[in-house]
Amino acid sequence: MTRKTRLRPLLAAPLVALTLAAAAPAHANCFADYKAKKENPLRLSYGVIQLSGGACASTAAARPEVAHRIARGGWTLLAVLSIFGPDGLAQRKANAGANYLRY
Repeated sequence: MTRKTRLRPLLAAPLVALTLAAAAPAHANCFADYKAKKENPLRLSYGVIQLSGGACASTAAARPEVAHRIARGGWTLLAVLSIFGPDGLAQRKANAGANYLRY
């Protein structure tokens, strides 16, 4: 194997990384609204969360990410209601209150 052949994978890696980075913004502004609960005493909550690109495909795809992130605050996910872009943030801000982009 020549030195030139060994360097090709090293040169290709940055190109692949740049290509993936360029594709990422297509889903970078993806959000979901959700309903959650806490027990003892029972508390219900509505919130808005920003998602990673892979979770933007559907509410089912968003469910594991949302559940994991809100669990840090002691919440249990009841439902992911919808997936939307930045244009839907303003109309949901007042209803989400303290759980607006919290997690």
